Amino acid sequence: MVRAGLGYLAAADPGQLPAFTQAECLRELERDAAVLTAARAWILASFTAGQGYADDADYSAVSWLIHRTGITKGAAVGHTAWAKRSATHPQVLAALAAGQVSEPVGRLICLWTGKLPEQYRDVADEVLLAAAAAGLGLEELAALFGQMYERARGDLPDQDPDRDFEDRALKLATTFGGAGVVHGDLTPECAEMVGRVLDALSAPGGAEDTRTQDQRYHDALAEAMKRLLAAGLLPERAGQPVKAWAHISLGDLILLDADSALQAEWTARVREQWAARRARASETGASDGAWLDGDAAEAIACDAAMAPVVTGDINVGALDDLVRLCVELDKLRQGGEARPGTTAARAAVEQAVIGKTVDLVSGPGGLASFLRRRQLGARLAGPSLPLDIGYAETVPAGIRNAVLLRDRHCQWAGGCSQPAGACEVHHTKHKANGGTTSVKDCVLLCPFHHQVMIHRRGWTLVVNPDGTTTAWNKDKTKVLHSHGPPARAG
Repeated sequence: MVRAGLGYLAAADPGQLPAFTQAECLRELERDAAVLTAARAWILASFTAGQGYADDADYSAVSWLIHRTGITKGAAVGHTAWAKRSATHPQVLAALAAGQVSEPVGRLICLWTGKLPEQYRDVADEVLLAAAAAGLGLEELAALFGQMYERARGDLPDQDPDRDFEDRALKLATTFGGAGVVHGDLTPECAEMVGRVLDALSAPGGAEDTRTQDQRYHDALAEAMKRLLAAGLLPERAGQPVKAWAHISLGDLILLDADSALQAEWTARVREQWAARRARASETGASDGAWLDGDAAEAIACDAAMAPVVTGDINVGALDDLVRLCVELDKLRQGGEARPGTTAARAAVEQAVIGKTVDLVSGPGGLASFLRRRQLGARLAGPSLPLDIGYAETVPAGIRNAVLLRDRHCQWAGGCSQPAGACEVHHTKHKANGGTTSVKDCVLLCPFHHQVMIHRRGWTLVVNPDGTTTAWNKDKTKVLHSHGPPARAG
């Protein structure tokens, strides 16, 4: 019924409504949003307390919300924050449910009174809610809370010595093109250190330096990070030294030696796909490095230690198998049409052809390797690293890096956004059972899904031929897919 009413409003033409009706609709929608926030908070709090997310192999309510309801991480964190407030600020939730206060004002009241000692919060919530209902604006509410805060601190100075320290925070978000946005609350000592570093590295470079103060501060931050990386003082991540990765596509390599219109068209399509991967990395927070091209790639390559990663070269050894499969596929046809009763066999051979085609561009003597060694100079012209070594006690760096760059985040079939730097390499077939150490037999999993779900709770995860993953629990009563179920025949 509620959704039907909202659907009616969404389908209506607001231009046909008088202004006072539009205004009433907007006020009512804000009240409805407040009620929705309260209802979701109470349900989510109960769901979290009962660990309902564990039934879907998720490790937290935030993870479950992201992968089961399709919302962003920021929205999921916001929902769980309200679920926690249902216990610490029950009066605010009640006011939201009654439509007496809007969600933004309710959230602000919770953030304010959350700074008070616990025994003062209920009274402070009650006073501020009554003041808001009486028509006080945010400025008056802030002034009223300021008085409460100072009075509480004066009464209990020994119970609140580190409140300002607990409020410290820093967030880094990436935009569509990979640019970053930083905001947060720094402690006084941290702000002093950051300010000193930025001031020291942001001095104008002379009369020709036309950068603004903000631009010089940005460049100073980048310079400070470069010096920290170069100093070798950073701890390892997931057992590996910290690296800065820069990527160049096979299309860019071929473009260095291209002269045909057809090849230029293909290269343009590959570059579009490359741009899509960069955009996806910015949204998912992937930790597989910066995706650069043009002047930015040239600049960072000027003075950088680089590790070449080949993602497509010709493996001539696979050519015989590919030809054999093509001949076999042709036998299943009559005059260009599929022979009766061969649909399943033809599909299997076609899939094998695709796999061998992938193998054909995956060897150390192939096209991409040749172009890399010929076009990019001595620093990137080393031999291609082995990506299949059979049994190994540990995962070699070449295979680990290839898996990291391919997967970019935890590949759990139910969905997981843990970045590659926080993940571990999992053998889809355990080494004790004859599993080999190769790129196609390894997959990235976060510690929870690797150590807990697979090695403790007995789940199994497989990588399908199309690169998607499927997982099932020990008694196979629950199956998770990173893709939709296959279409039924007919």
